[in-house]
Amino acid sequence: MKKCIIPDGYQSALNLHETQIAIKTVKDFFQNLLSERLNLLRVSAPLFVDPSSGLNDNLNGIERPVSFGIKEQDDAPAEIVHSLAKWKRYALKKYGFQMGEGLYTDMSAIRRDEETDNIHSIYVDQWDWEKIISRDQRCMDTLKDTVRNVYKVLRKTEKYMSIRYDYIKEILPEEIFFITTQDLEDLYPDCAPKEREYMITKEKGAVCLMQIGDLLASGIPHDGRAPDYDDWMLNADILVYYPVLDIALELSSMGIRVDAVSLASQLQKAGCIKRADMPFQKAVLNDELPFTIGGGIGQSRICMFFLRKAHIGEVQSSLWPASAVEELTRKGVAIL
Repeated sequence: MKKCIIPDGYQSALNLHETQIAIKTVKDFFQNLLSERLNLLRVSAPLFVDPSSGLNDNLNGIERPVSFGIKEQDDAPAEIVHSLAKWKRYALKKYGFQMGEGLYTDMSAIRRDEETDNIHSIYVDQWDWEKIISRDQRCMDTLKDTVRNVYKVLRKTEKYMSIRYDYIKEILPEEIFFITTQDLEDLYPDCAPKEREYMITKEKGAVCLMQIGDLLASGIPHDGRAPDYDDWMLNADILVYYPVLDIALELSSMGIRVDAVSLASQLQKAGCIKRADMPFQKAVLNDELPFTIGGGIGQSRICMFFLRKAHIGEVQSSLWPASAVEELTRKGVAIL
């Protein structure tokens, strides 16, 4: 486990029972408003997929998916999803969604190789969403407009929770600040990527960090990004400053999805050209899928932020190292 930091004197304002009620309050309000503002319909989604389909999220390419054999199908392999980044685009076509319409779903994943700490768990729960756009809408203006809409939902959720719970004060700024990874590197050339994120987010309060995945002028990427769903020139993370832990907290990752040109280029850059032969990637290269924008919004991260919790285990059930559980118990942190 990476270093877990519990602030001196920290005490949750809610007990376990009250926390469960508050989690539902946050989730209900946020997802209802998000679906309304982005014109999204809730759909059912898979927990596992066929690895040969190319539908699983490969993340940074080194994380091992949880896999198992299906007895009834001669032990045919299946993989627990890392996310539904690619499946959603396929589903929009299969389910007959039209231009300007979108879907969202509750995504549950297991990331067995995750290094856990205050904000990371091997269990991942998020709202995965995806929306059909036109070819002409594959541009920075579309990305920024969508980010602003998501951010407005975040601000309204904070306002709503501050009314429901007296201890919650509004801290999100009125506007979100936009910056590319290259501009951020130019601003803080002597800092590591995560240090840059912290510095800009603490200064601005809420930041949209764009163009993640490709090499920067320094010769290294700001962060890893799978090459076969986001267009690296048209993606973004939403980061907010979280004073409880004095960190930059990522709440959402999103992007305009790859077209045939950007997919071919990014597979080449990532050294993953063999993925071009997989069904999903073939469909993109052959222009058989709609152009889309989509992303993931962490459910536990959202709850943690709006309820002002110090550890993600306070808002989700997972497994933690025994030493971490002992330390959290000693400091009075009640995990689920």
